Order: sequence, then C-alpha cells, then structure tokens
Amino acid sequence: MLSSVAIKFRHGNYKTTLGDTSQARLAASRRIMVVSRFSLCLCLVLEVLLQNHLSVAVTVSYDHRALKLDGQRRMLVSGSIHYPRSTPLMWPGLIAKAKEGGLDVIQTYVFWNGHEPTRGVYNYAGRYNLPKFIRLVYEAGMYVNLRIGPYVCAEWNSGGFPAWLRFIPGIEFRTDNEPFKLKREKLFAWQGGPIIMAQIENEYGNIDASYGEAGQRYLNWIANMAVATNTSVPWIMCQQPEAPQLVINTCNGFYCDGWRPNSEDKPAFWTENWTGWFQSWGGGAPTRPVQDIAFSVARFFEKGGSFMNYYMYHGGTNFERTGVESVTTSYDYDAPIDEYGDVRQPKWGHLKDLHAALKLCEPALVEVDTVPTGISLGPNQEVKVKVSNFHELYACPMLLQHVSIITIIWSLQNFVNNAHVYQSSSGTCAAFLASWDTNDSLVTFQGQPYDLPAWSVSILPDCKSVVFNTAKVGAQSVIMTMQGAVPVTNWVSYHEPLGPWGSVFSTNGLLEQIATTKDTTDYLWYMTNVQVAESDVRNISAQATLVMSSLRDAAHTFVNGFYTGTVNANGYEARQPISLRPGSNNITVLSMTMGLQGYGPFLENEKAGIQYGVRIEDLPSGTIELGGSTWTYQVGLQGESKQLFEVNGSLTAEWNTISEVSDQNFLFWIKTRFDMPAGNGSIALDLSSMGKGVVWVNGVNLGRYWSSFTAQRDGCDASCDYRGSYTQSKCLTKCNQYHIPRQWLLPKNNFIVLFEEKGGNPKDISIATRMPQQICSHISQSHPFPFSLTSWTKRDNLTSTLLRAPLTLECAEGQQISRICFASYGTPSGDCEGFVLSSCHANTSYDVLTKACVGRQKCSVPIVSSIFGDDPCPGLSKSLAATAECS
Repeated sequence: MLSSVAIKFRHGNYKTTLGDTSQARLAASRRIMVVSRFSLCLCLVLEVLLQNHLSVAVTVSYDHRALKLDGQRRMLVSGSIHYPRSTPLMWPGLIAKAKEGGLDVIQTYVFWNGHEPTRGVYNYAGRYNLPKFIRLVYEAGMYVNLRIGPYVCAEWNSGGFPAWLRFIPGIEFRTDNEPFKLKREKLFAWQGGPIIMAQIENEYGNIDASYGEAGQRYLNWIANMAVATNTSVPWIMCQQPEAPQLVINTCNGFYCDGWRPNSEDKPAFWTENWTGWFQSWGGGAPTRPVQDIAFSVARFFEKGGSFMNYYMYHGGTNFERTGVESVTTSYDYDAPIDEYGDVRQPKWGHLKDLHAALKLCEPALVEVDTVPTGISLGPNQEVKVKVSNFHELYACPMLLQHVSIITIIWSLQNFVNNAHVYQSSSGTCAAFLASWDTNDSLVTFQGQPYDLPAWSVSILPDCKSVVFNTAKVGAQSVIMTMQGAVPVTNWVSYHEPLGPWGSVFSTNGLLEQIATTKDTTDYLWYMTNVQVAESDVRNISAQATLVMSSLRDAAHTFVNGFYTGTVNANGYEARQPISLRPGSNNITVLSMTMGLQGYGPFLENEKAGIQYGVRIEDLPSGTIELGGSTWTYQVGLQGESKQLFEVNGSLTAEWNTISEVSDQNFLFWIKTRFDMPAGNGSIALDLSSMGKGVVWVNGVNLGRYWSSFTAQRDGCDASCDYRGSYTQSKCLTKCNQYHIPRQWLLPKNNFIVLFEEKGGNPKDISIATRMPQQICSHISQSHPFPFSLTSWTKRDNLTSTLLRAPLTLECAEGQQISRICFASYGTPSGDCEGFVLSSCHANTSYDVLTKACVGRQKCSVPIVSSIFGDDPCPGLSKSLAATAECS
C-alpha cells in the first residue's frame, strides 16, 4: 500500500500525488485515504515546528512499573488542554496554571477537521496553531502526551474527521491506513522535543466488536504501523484490552485503581480521569467533588499506577460548530481550570496539594518493583484481591462515553479500610491509608492511631506523618460573580425569510440533511403542501398532529406561515400539534443539526434531519402520509449567505429598530455594538433572556446557544456528597453564560450579531467581567500541613505550631480583601454557602481575621487558641471558618 501514496514536502509548498490507481488497487486506495490524508495534515504541523529548535534530548522507555525518562522511573501527573477550545492568548496562562498546579504533562488531541477543513486547504492559524501550543508547553518545562488519532472522539464534531471525507465515494473510516510520518520532524523527546508518549486511535475497544474479525485485523495493523514509525516514544491505546504487545493499553474512567494492562510487562497508565462530564442541551452541568477526584488519584498511585491524566484539566469552549450532537457550547467539564481560564477553587488548589504529596512519595514509589499487598486496618477487614481479578470488578475499561455510566456494586464491602506500604531497599518509605467506608474511622497503623475520614486516602511520605488526606480540603473556595455588567442596547433586527430565499430544488421524498448541506450549515428547509378536506377541519378548535417518525436533532415547524412549535427528538419520533385550514396547506420545517455524531462505529453513515415517516395524524378522515410527497429544499439561511455576522456583510441588509419584544419574533438577526467591560477578569455574555440560535462577536462564531432549553430544577443541587461512587448524573448545576475571550475584543465598538430562532428579549442581554467576589475556607486543627518538597526536607527544624495548616484567604491579582463577612474559631458548621456559629465560638474571631486580612491580597491565620485568646471549648477539636469579600 505504501507504493500507492507518495508525499512530497517543500517549505511553503506541499503536494500529494496518488499513483498506480489501477482497478485492482482502487478499493485499497479508498480505504487508506482516511489516514493518508491525515498523515499529510499532521506532517505539515510538524514540518512547521521543525523550524523551531527544541534542545535537550530525553530518552523515553518504560518497564512494568512506570515510564522512564533517561532511564529513571517517573510518577507523572498530566492534564488535558485542547488547544482549539481556547485561544492562543490564553495558552500561556493555562499552561502556567497547570504547571503551578503540579502537572508534569499536557495531553491534547490533534483535531484533523480543524487543520484541514477543506480538502487540501490547511489551517494552522489562530486556535489551530498546534506547533505554537506544543512549543509553549516545552518552554514551560513540561512534557506532551499527543493523542494523534485520526479519530479522537472528544465530543468533537465527527470525532475529528473532516466533513468532506465522508463524501469521497467508497470511503471507510477507521480502516487500513498509511503510516504516519513523524520521526523526521524532531518533535519527540529523544530529538529534543517535549512529546514523551503518543496515542494511536481512541477507545476502539468500545466498538471493535461492531466490525467483527475486520476490527481485530485493523487493530493489529494500526498498532504495528504506529510502532514501525520508530518514534522512540511509547505508543498507547486507551480502552483497548486487546492491544498488541508493543502498545500499552490504558484505562479511562472515574476510577482506575487496581486496573492493570493486558501484560505484566506494561505499566498502569490512566489516560482519562474524568474531572466532571460534558453538558447536554437541556441538562444540568455535571460537577464532580474534588474530594472524590483526589480519592481516585491517590488510590490509583497507591495500587500501582504511574501515569494519570485529568480529562479535562481545562475544558474550554466548543466555538463555532465544533461540538457534537446534543453537547453544549460550553465544554467546561467542571475542570480545575474553568471554561474562562480561571482556576476553579477549591478543586485546583486541593489537587495541587495532592500532587505535592505524591511527589514526596515518588522516591519510594519508583524504587519498589512489585506493588505491595494491601494491609488490613481494622477488625473483620480483609484485602486479598489479586490484581489480575480486580480488572473484573472495575467498570472503567467498559465505560462508554455516550451511554449512562453503570453504577458499580463494589465487591469490597468487607474490605473497608486498608493500607499499602512502599518500603525500598534504600530505606525510603511511603504509605497510603485508604477507607471505602461512608463513616469516619479511627485506625491503627504501625502501632499508631490515625483519624481516617470516610471515602478518603491519607498519604504518609515517610510512613509516619500524614501530609495530605483526600477528604480534608485546605484550599479556599471562590464564588465568582459578574461585576460591572453592561446592558447591550440599541439592537436592530433583520428578519430571516420563512422558506425559500435563493436557489431551491425539489424531489419526491425526503433527503438526508448532512448529504444535502455537506455540513456547511446547521440549517435545512423542508417544504411541502398538503390538501385537507373541509370536513377534516370543520371544528376549528380541533388540532391535528404533525409526526416525523425519526428526526435528528431539532426542528422548528410552520404551517401556512405561522410558527407552530419546536421539537427536539435526537433521532426519535417528533410530534407537533398543528392547525390546518380547508384546501392547500403549506408545511415548512426548519431542521437543525446541533453537531455531528462523534462516537461509535460507522460514523461515515451518520444521518441527520428528517429520516422518514412524515405524516399528519388525528384527522377525522385518518392519516395523511407525506413522506413520498414532493418536497422543496433550501440549504442554509439567507443571513448566512449575506454574511450578516460580518461587519461588511451586515451592510447588505436593511435593519430595523426593535420597537417591542415579542415571543413571536422568531427567525430574526439582531446586531449592535458594545464596549469592553471594565476590569481585567474573564468576560461572560449573559443570553438567559434569549431562546435558541448562534452568536458572533467581531465576526467570530462563539457557538450555538439554547437558553430556553435549560435544566429542570429537579436534580440540580447546590451541594453534593463526595462519599460513594460517582456517576455523571450525581451532581448537577445550571448556567446560561457564554465565554467571550478577551483576545477577540476591542476596547471600544465591538460588533455583536445573534441569529435568534425562537424569540427572546435582547434588551436583557448583558456583558460583564467575572471576578471573585467572595472567598472562604474552613480548616480544622488536625488538617495536614501542606508540605512542599523544600519544606519537607526541613521539617525536623519546624516547630509544632508551624506544622499546623493555616487558614489562607487570597483574592485575585489586583484585588484586596475588603471585609470579613464571617469568622469563627471553635466548632462552626455549614459550608461556604452559609456558615453557622455554634456554642463553641471565640468572640475575638472577627477582630483577628479583620486585622490579619483586610487590606491585603492574601493572608494566612494559624489555627491555634493563643491567637484568639482563651480556648472557647477546652478538650474539643476546633476549626476556623471564614468568608471574605474581594474588591
């Protein structure tokens, strides 16, 4: 197959030539097209990077225990940051926050459809400047785990496959592929670059059964092809239990402790530890408590893991039309760095403390060859689960990203508390004390008592001192608010024509939407006429029902020029009540895709729009079938054709002043101008007053919005119990704000355009700066001291007072603590949403915190009775809780 593709490289001039296209090789050339095209695209990225010298080569290898850099085993913590889901101006800050948070590695996919949106037209500018992104990671002193694909999933349109690829006759996705050409581009660690691991394919093990024996042949072929490139870094496959010997199979899931790869010669890698979950239109935003994330990470390293990646560490935004079906524009993912690029506290800070504790354990972890057997920490407790059998207890290799996660009924109910001790021959020692219980415990370890909170792990880098417990959060919480909200006014509107506006065509029967629009737009008009007898509509109060047996994704329906409703079917039957008149009736349906499918087998066969079975039911005379009628089609919107979202394009239309607001103002374009809000924080656009549509700022597509389709109050809770196994539906919240990157704004006179489909009130749209308004923290006297590597080496010289964790409050840069809202040293209860005083309370608490903190950006207060005067309740364990305002 290699002889059928020749790829020529020239600086600034790239050309692909296909030769030897005999009939005997035609089918094969179609199959290799998928990745031969991708190979060229990727090579262009790496060729550009070749011009930037990256020095200090690193040799990468691995053994059964861990990845080895220059021959030394490493315990590595990684985080996913997808470069096109943020902007180049955000990248340095995101990478810096990742490094400050204790990460060693940045993981990212390569998004083929962003780099070759049109066949033969390549894009490495702006958000798709992958070489720049990798170079910034390198300059920060971090490594890269590059997930090459070509299929990436990632809740990304078509899983990263370009839309044009599906229209090549005979094309088959995820089949035989031409080898990637990577080694020559000097991007890998042994050449001085930052890439220490590369991933081929993605979660193929979840679907390979759909392809039968051909799937296994493809798996072996693609794995051997990757290894044959001689990149001198390990190749991995996630969710692939049948991975060949020379490729490391890895785990994805909420929990992967105890999971092992398919060979004793391979280390345990966790490529996706889901920090939250993606949000669907009409659903709540899933959140995952940081205590549970920290518990899962600590358990993974405790049970022999050596590489763990947070998916996501920064989720970002599905700008333009990049999100898959049903997934919102926000891809926040409840990540440690939020969609706007701000650290999410206490998640970011608590994980930072976890990473520092793990680094203290690294010398012992890398020296021990065999994962130690668990030790019981209480009566009637037993831990005798073989690692080889633990795979069967864990669901992570079987978790599918687009189906409901199975709640595991753990077979460890009798194994509530246990410990793992890593004792090396050189004398280094590290221990992990773990509890699966839902109640706090007092356990004995090596003759000493230890408090062990429910569903937690305590980390002891010297097998004596607890420096971190996953359930005890020392990092402050931050409540972000919209400050300096600026109403966006002086809107003018332009109504989109209902139905035909340009070149139309007609045919008998229904057409599939993706093949008709070539995915150049979300919108396709379906139009037909139906004759209705007078006897069928004699009772004017009676309604018929328009039925579409299969609709993907959503549609607005109109009868005789009047809006009748919006249906959201997601591939199922859609039913819409309608009113008809005697004689001819015009039926118009504006079908909308909300992204293309990004997961599953046979993506090239995906269908959208009205699939089949259009009919009118509930008429006295019976059902009228419309599927075989003559249908007229119009691709896209007139406003798209006129480019009304561009400053120059908007001049081609006649705009009208909005005099009154009406829910019947459907299908209208609105525009105005606004100035950048004051402040240095991230910027949010509030569209909660609008219905459904798309928004552009200064010609840049921010993405789709569907504010009128929000999560129901039921199931959306402000708080969440971290104890017990997590699923993506356990903790849900709501939000209707959209990120506007500062890079895309001007100080004055910014141009904003919305295409509103359903009606809304644009006079209530506002833009504001997101800033921390309130910060809070709650620390107990028993909270472990947050050691750094430096302070750990000096711990013998520290006094007992200094070894107690202080309560720390810190405002954002440029802000100061303006006042203390709550302070109590004693036994306060509640959380940052509302602390409550108890009978044990030091009356000096407010004065102490005010003196120590007000007027400062950051303050730390030791939790000792002497600072607060007399002990408010001798003999009781006390804590300090405080809430402050920043300004």
